[in-house]
Amino acid sequence: MNIREYMTGLGRQARQAGRRMSRAETGNKNRALLEIAAQIEKQRDFLAEQNRQDLQAGRKNGLDAALLDRLELTPGRIDAMLEGLEQVAALADPVGGISDLCYRPSGIQVGRMRMPLGVVGIIYESRPNVTVDAAALCLKSGNACILRGGSEALRSNQAIASCISEGLQAAGLPVEAVQVVATTERAAVGELITMNDYVDVIIPRGGKGLIERITREASIAVIKHLDGICHVYIDDKADPDKAVNIAYNAKTHRYGVCNAMETLLVAEGIAARVLPELAEKYRQAGVELRGCLKTCALLTGCKRATEQDWQTEYLAPVLSIRIVDDLDAALQHIARYSSAHTESIVTEDYSRARRFLREVDSSSVMVNASTRFADGFEYGLGAEIGISTDKLHARGPVGLEGLTTVKFVVLGDGQIRR
Repeated sequence: MNIREYMTGLGRQARQAGRRMSRAETGNKNRALLEIAAQIEKQRDFLAEQNRQDLQAGRKNGLDAALLDRLELTPGRIDAMLEGLEQVAALADPVGGISDLCYRPSGIQVGRMRMPLGVVGIIYESRPNVTVDAAALCLKSGNACILRGGSEALRSNQAIASCISEGLQAAGLPVEAVQVVATTERAAVGELITMNDYVDVIIPRGGKGLIERITREASIAVIKHLDGICHVYIDDKADPDKAVNIAYNAKTHRYGVCNAMETLLVAEGIAARVLPELAEKYRQAGVELRGCLKTCALLTGCKRATEQDWQTEYLAPVLSIRIVDDLDAALQHIARYSSAHTESIVTEDYSRARRFLREVDSSSVMVNASTRFADGFEYGLGAEIGISTDKLHARGPVGLEGLTTVKFVVLGDGQIRR
């Protein structure tokens, strides 16, 4: 296979399909989403079998536990895929909406109309449910997309792709609006991220190595996040029961996800009250603890944290803990080590909560809630294409609006400039 010719062919078809999608009726787009859901439900057993084969191959090839967790399509995750499709279908269509329309002294009206980005290239590892989330959001926002999943999920992704094609065809929309790259050749990624004539934006989802490569080599705009070094700070004015529940959930609900807590900061005034209980719960869950000197003195069996630990996204049952003097010290730690993904404070002090919200510069900032809520589905976006820690265009979970842009529109009645 000539990779350049193959990828150029995909790009050409995507550009043509994107033009059709930009003018597709909302009803047709919604119908496609529901038809895709019906096909996935119909092919549920086949999807599970293809995923089982991917998992077997992954174990044979030495994939670590975090990647295997992301790869697995459990019945619950298939249910979540279906629910995501239904939620996206129920969301308002952003395309064509006009906002900020106002009269100018000349008599013209000036506003902003929301429109699709065009063709979105999405590169991701492991998680085959991304194929459905990406397709759903791109379709509803009037975009075409080229999806390049990881080789470890090839069977799962191709099975899902067939369901998407069936759904598009049933709704009378171009099947080329969603194209899943059928080759595992790494060169396909290099072609996709430099096809400026056919692709308008690249969204990478995966490990740090993948995202660094895409950022370095892409000649197309990239929406990305590199790390999910998320923090929970337990303030000395926190409710202890809330603090324990939130800190435990933020770490142990799932390990191999970008919104899992990687560093726990605890105010010195409450550390002796909450850390021993938390340490026991973490021990029972098999979480390895690495702490500062004060933490190690308080907790038996806690390893000494290194400077590298504060900079590490573990994606595993490992947690760094630092006891800090107060909110100021917590804010300083977060400013130095955060990847600008998600941070949470546990406190009953309104003023401190407001200060945390104002001063922490991350894409999601929370009060008295687990970092695991930093998710498009939980935010009511229906699904997400990824979480952006950039500051331009889109930030945080990228849903429908994040896959659109705006153009100025002017409504006149014969006005000329004088």
